Amino acid sequence: MTDSTIISKIWNLASVLRDDGVSYGDYLEQITYLLFLKMAEELNKPPYNKGLTFPCLKDVEGKELPDGEVCDWETLSSKRGAELEAFYSQLLRSLSTEKGMLGQIFTKSQNKIQDPSKLLKVIDLIDQENWNLMGADVKGKIYEGLLEKNAMDSSGSSGAGQYFTPRALIKTIVACVQPKPMKTIADPACGTGGFFLAAYDSIVANQSLDREAKEFLKNSTFHGNEIVANTRRMCLMNMYLHNIGEIEGEPPIKSADALIADDGLRVDYVLANPPFGKKSSMTITNEAGEAEKQDMSYNRQDFWETTSNKQLNFLQHIKSMLKVTGEAAVVLPDNVLFEGGAGEEIRKQLMQTTELHTILRLPTGIFYAQGVKANVLFFNNKPASKTAWTKEVWFYDYRTNIHHTPKKSPMTSQHLTDFVERYTSKRSETWSEANPDGRWRKYSYEEIMARDKTSLDIFWLKDQSLTDLDNLPDPDVLANEIIENLESGVSSFRAVAGVLES
Repeated sequence: MTDSTIISKIWNLASVLRDDGVSYGDYLEQITYLLFLKMAEELNKPPYNKGLTFPCLKDVEGKELPDGEVCDWETLSSKRGAELEAFYSQLLRSLSTEKGMLGQIFTKSQNKIQDPSKLLKVIDLIDQENWNLMGADVKGKIYEGLLEKNAMDSSGSSGAGQYFTPRALIKTIVACVQPKPMKTIADPACGTGGFFLAAYDSIVANQSLDREAKEFLKNSTFHGNEIVANTRRMCLMNMYLHNIGEIEGEPPIKSADALIADDGLRVDYVLANPPFGKKSSMTITNEAGEAEKQDMSYNRQDFWETTSNKQLNFLQHIKSMLKVTGEAAVVLPDNVLFEGGAGEEIRKQLMQTTELHTILRLPTGIFYAQGVKANVLFFNNKPASKTAWTKEVWFYDYRTNIHHTPKKSPMTSQHLTDFVERYTSKRSETWSEANPDGRWRKYSYEEIMARDKTSLDIFWLKDQSLTDLDNLPDPDVLANEIIENLESGVSSFRAVAGVLES
């Protein structure tokens, strides 16, 4: 059975379960639990003979029941009817109390498939395949396919679409950075692990790895944080299917908020797309007993500025994570490029202490969450210096006069081939007075410092839709752009309203 066929069969069951109120995200979550158990059972059989042990059923206090059955695939797949539903629910609760990767996979797990006959269909479907005989690339592609389908089917304002970074963009970033073996890679807001997997594939495909390098890649290369339990379990499963990490070992993904403190980790590469949303906030109960949100600033001595802007905090944290020779590529919204106050000071410090060498301006319509105007900042860390390390910043405008939508006209890796070629080769501008439509242009450090608020929100191409009425985009493209602009405006107004209310 081909990987696309397996994806289709697994996903077709989701439509059936929707009638029972099981969302796409909940369905994928249940697939994660069951797939993990099935693969663990396979690893305990020849030729692997891993000897993995699973606990017996536990009570609500986390103590093993004296006559409790083992929480494994063999026991689960032998159940039928109401007994199956009851055992599965107990199994999930029991495994959620375990340590290591096992406990992280099953953290806060609950049975969302209440119909035993439909639960059995999902179990039988997974039981038909020998997952460990598949190559890591095939298994990973299947799970990635499910994650992308989930993102496409989730609403733009919540759910998977909020944290799913387009894989074409991830592959482009990795193709530019070209991570090397025996180096460490981190993502402080790793979502479902897209950057890790693309980096893994790149290292395996482009390098000849000896045994030491393979071991390092499997167990020591990747370090991440993800505070959303469901997203973290999907990331761990995604990585495990790609042959990253061990069931018995400590998970490479932490559940802690990466911004709280510097944990001392220093890495060679940071590849990240921090979560959308301008403000960091926390919900508290006021004196009247009402829930209210308060802006949250991180008091970090290693940060240049104290701010409640989430992306600015992530940018400062990412800088702190890099080794002196470390490299970073970070997806950030437009406000990071032009915001005054703390934003201006952070941009100055970034150009002073690192070599900020490239900014890729991204089009709207490529993220499943609508209204996102984002950029990729590429910078290299440097040792302390009296003079600024940034001498010039290269800009590639892949936004102006570019129209994409996630479903009808998605951005692919091929769309960014020109950028990758110019990024990785000897650089020469395509923009000139004679060619004002060139998308590749550099600005000197002095030119940027002279701009109002040291703004990096730089564009020079003319928007043809404003001047050429005969070449307007298709109506559906225009409609999506209007929706995105309106949603972006509403988001900004909400942020202002939140400040006025506080």
